[in-house]
Amino acid sequence: MVAESKTLYDKLWESHKVTSLSDSHDLLYIDKHLVHEVTSPQAFDGLSLAKRSLWNRNSILAVPDHNVPTKDRDKKNPDWVSEQQLTALHTNAVAHSLRYIPLQDIRQGIVHVTGPEQGFVQPGITIVCGDSHTATHGAMAALGFGIGTSQVEQVFATQCLVMSKSKNFLIQFNNQPNRYVEAKDFILYLIGKIGTSGGTGFTLEYAGEAISRLGMEERMTICNMSIEAGARAGLIGVDQTTITYLQDKPLCPKGERFELAVSHWKKYFSDSEAVFDKTIAIDTATITPQTTWGTSPEMVIGVNEYIPDPSLDKSKEQSYQSALSYMGLTPGMKMSEVTFDKVFIGSCTNSRISDLRRASEFLRATKKKVHARIKQALVVPGSMLVKQQAEQEGIAKIFVDAGFEWRDAGCSMCLGMNADVLQSGERCASTSNRNFEGRQGRGGRTHLMSPVMAVACAVQGVVTHPEELVS
Repeated sequence: MVAESKTLYDKLWESHKVTSLSDSHDLLYIDKHLVHEVTSPQAFDGLSLAKRSLWNRNSILAVPDHNVPTKDRDKKNPDWVSEQQLTALHTNAVAHSLRYIPLQDIRQGIVHVTGPEQGFVQPGITIVCGDSHTATHGAMAALGFGIGTSQVEQVFATQCLVMSKSKNFLIQFNNQPNRYVEAKDFILYLIGKIGTSGGTGFTLEYAGEAISRLGMEERMTICNMSIEAGARAGLIGVDQTTITYLQDKPLCPKGERFELAVSHWKKYFSDSEAVFDKTIAIDTATITPQTTWGTSPEMVIGVNEYIPDPSLDKSKEQSYQSALSYMGLTPGMKMSEVTFDKVFIGSCTNSRISDLRRASEFLRATKKKVHARIKQALVVPGSMLVKQQAEQEGIAKIFVDAGFEWRDAGCSMCLGMNADVLQSGERCASTSNRNFEGRQGRGGRTHLMSPVMAVACAVQGVVTHPEELVS
């Protein structure tokens, strides 16, 4: 008898389903839980008020990241709310004897960088966090998704969640991309094609020749932004790249236990005959470096394209006009006509060592410094270990010599929850994942792009095709 072919998502779901509650909802077991300072204090309070205890404290990794300062950490935090949240995380972590990485620890960083870096995330698991970009962990064939604060409390107390199963959506990235086209360009291009609701109701699985060639950290970039396409999760099947990445990670099994784990992990891929509810194929050779022009990740164009005219698409006319007004742009402009104020290289999308390597290598090749027009150019490593490694490799010196600020790890200017923000009207070239109105600070204007594109913008002061700077 031939076993039924299944998708990776089907395998993950079925192996974690505790029971069916109705035709549309299942009870799903959760293996791992990432916790940070912003969405956990109320959940811990709720647990205490209900006089309940943690179901499995060993399933939790707590790390401060969202509103931590990225400089002067030895000084008092000037933001009272941030300080209270950081104190609450510390107090709760100690009180519940959690696996906890405090602010001054060399392992501290953004949860979605620290989790994989420590080997806390492994194939075949379910993992949640009170943060929508938990989709990142699908790069390791883990079913990761963001949850709200009330669900954080539910997982604390029961290790389970009531969930409805999504449909399967396969995205094939085929062919060899052109020079300077990165994983960030893949996912921005996809969102531009299917829209921010194109993945709604689906779990996305990324496959194809171009995905196979990517390193694990580039795969995390793609899965990270699945949520921006409307999907709650993104997945990539296990291959040798996955296994090599996990080998020797601190929290991964060692020796014979690692080999046993690998034999289990290798089950987590979609069967060749598996049926998907929807598929799309993208030729990566047709993708150029991407940048957003508007206030949604789907408002994206190639580096040398023109900002679209809203009147040409009545279905989008109102939203496009609103976006153009907020961003201070007009139809028909090229991005090379738009001047920038700030540059941010960081966030859980693009702050890993491979991101900083590519950006610094390109920066060195340009032999240029940050343009006089740029008020501030920040590089914020995703973890203190990434920072340490980048300093040892000479990456930090390349950035600093060119005029970038080199900071400590944290979410930083990805979101306006700490001291690193845009002022109203300031325009930023950002490697983060969201360009909504006010995302980087009230009135701030965000353009999403890859780390290499951000460097090109930093040295030119405008969006520029990287090839124009390096012959």
